[in-house]
Amino acid sequence: MSTLLNRRSALLGGAALASLFAAPRAWAQAPASAPSGPFTLPPLPYAANANEPHIDAQTMEIHHGRHHAAYVANLNAAVKDHGQVAAMPIEQILARLGEMPEAIRTALRNNGGGHANHAMFWGIMGGKGGAPTGELAEAITRDLGGFDKLKGDFNGAGARVFGSGWVFVTVDRAGKLALASRPNQDTPLMDDGRVLIGNDVWEHAYYLKYQNRRPAYLEAWWNVLDWEKVAARYAAAKAGSLTI
Repeated sequence: MSTLLNRRSALLGGAALASLFAAPRAWAQAPASAPSGPFTLPPLPYAANANEPHIDAQTMEIHHGRHHAAYVANLNAAVKDHGQVAAMPIEQILARLGEMPEAIRTALRNNGGGHANHAMFWGIMGGKGGAPTGELAEAITRDLGGFDKLKGDFNGAGARVFGSGWVFVTVDRAGKLALASRPNQDTPLMDDGRVLIGNDVWEHAYYLKYQNRRPAYLEAWWNVLDWEKVAARYAAAKAGSLTI
C-alpha cells in the first residue's frame, strides 16, 4: 500500500509541477475582466505580436490584459462610491490629486496613474521606429539637442530609475520638450503637465525577453515607436487638446 501511495503522490506532484510551469501562458491568454465603471481598458491598437522581435507577444498580452486591466479594475473600485470623482476625466483627477478624498487618494495615484501611463504607452507603439521628421524633429533638436542625444539621455534616465517607474518626454502648450522620470505609476499629469512619449521601466514590461538587461530593452524600444502618432500628440499638445 505504501508503494502505491508513494507512486500516486509522485504522479500528483509531477502533474502539479507541470501545471505550475504551464500556468503563465494560460494566464496570459485568459480574457481580461474588470468591474464595470467609468474607466475602461482600451484595446491594443494592433496585434500583440506587432512589436516583435523587440517586445514579445506574451509580454504584451500579460502587460495589457493583466497589469493594465488590474489598474482599471482597481480605479473603478476606488471611485465606486465617489460619484463626483467618477465623473471626472482621468487627467483632471491626476492633476487635482490633492483635492481628492483622502480615503482613495493613494488608489487614484497608483491606479489612475497606471491607467493613464499605459493608455499613452500602447498608443505610441506598433510602428517601425526610424526618426521623427518635420516640426517635431525641429523641436527635438531645439530643446533636447537632437534625436541621437535624446535617445542617449532618455535611455540613461530610464536605466537610472531605481526600482519601478517611467521615463518621459514632456511637452507644453508652446511645444517645448523636456526629459523627466517618475517613480512607480506617477506621471507628469500629476503636475498638470502633458506627455509626448514615455517608456515603462517596470520589470513586467521587459523581463520575459530581457531579464535584468533594462538598457537593452530601452535601446530596442525605439524600434517600435510610431512617429506619426507621436507627431499627432505633439500637434494636439500645441492645440491644447492632448489629454493623456
